[in-house]
Amino acid sequence: MRLVLTPEQRELREAVRSFLAAASPPAKARDGYDPAVHARLNGELGLSGLTVPEEYGGAGAGMAELAVALEETGAALLPGPFLATAFAALALTRAPDKELLAGVAEGRVAATLALPVVAGGLTARARSGGGVTVHGTLQQVLSAAEADVLLAALPGAPAGESVTDRPGESSGGEPDGLGESSGGGLVLVAVDLGGPGVRRVPLETLDLTRGQARVELDGAPARVLGPLGAEGAAAVADLVAVALAAEQLGVLRASLDAIVAYAKIRVTFGRFIGSYQGVKHKLADMHCKLEQAESIVRYAAWAADEDPAELPHAAALAQAYVGRACFEVARDHLLLYGGVGFTWEHDAHLFYKRAKADEVLLGPPRVHRARLAVLMEA
Repeated sequence: MRLVLTPEQRELREAVRSFLAAASPPAKARDGYDPAVHARLNGELGLSGLTVPEEYGGAGAGMAELAVALEETGAALLPGPFLATAFAALALTRAPDKELLAGVAEGRVAATLALPVVAGGLTARARSGGGVTVHGTLQQVLSAAEADVLLAALPGAPAGESVTDRPGESSGGEPDGLGESSGGGLVLVAVDLGGPGVRRVPLETLDLTRGQARVELDGAPARVLGPLGAEGAAAVADLVAVALAAEQLGVLRASLDAIVAYAKIRVTFGRFIGSYQGVKHKLADMHCKLEQAESIVRYAAWAADEDPAELPHAAALAQAYVGRACFEVARDHLLLYGGVGFTWEHDAHLFYKRAKADEVLLGPPRVHRARLAVLMEA
């Protein structure tokens, strides 16, 4: 087990950190998604293709490297579809598609993944000419307004429909349907969000720095990428949980760094506020949460790369602890600023809102605590 960054991972961290400090600092996050920054992020650093296999044009890196990058994008409150695309790329590792993976790796395609991975409310019907159409509504989809493609896990159709031989093709060479090759299990489908039968309704959400939208699908054409299965869907959900925890670690760290720096310069009653017992004890508690969160995220990323059998426990622990710790640190850092922390012009509320939005993105911490308890009893 390795919980310390390698020299290569430290270099990656510094490269991403310096890029974001110049191109997209936290103060710029309130301006929303900047396509030019997203294009540079992929063109200069290739971050969207970090986990894409080399055969599809990506870097072929593991979850440990992705976690390093996400920690930095979280600390910078990076707006836009980078996190959503990272989720989608993780799903594509279970049902590879050359066209989509190459597009993600090159930065041409921004994708998003329906959450939870097995999303309710969607149905697929086979088309007479081949392929499928998707019907239903997804109430909240991360970065759906900016994404080009939506990935979703859907149950296979009854036997007798067209059969998938290879991702993206049917046995007859036509666009594939949902067939018995999936064993009646789950398959991963891709929907063009700019295509017919798709309506995206932007939502007013707590987090001002990253949008969500309701996606209404009324016979939207979809391409079946390949079988996913219950185990594959569960693995994707665990990888998504670890990726989100890495971003939360970055938000936590940036919140603590900001308030520590403030406590060193803010003077009240002739003393730096960091010298007051009530402040320095709170900062010490926040630092303890950071240390525990970092160990949990590093362990979860290691498990994803090296010990898949341990991944479910590590992913559940990551969301059970890191999400809540991130919110508590962001909340306390806002409070320690005093009155200025509550003003619209200050950045503290941006970290607070990102922390809360991330905390509930995959369900509240109690859900993950309950899952972890079940896994430990098994």
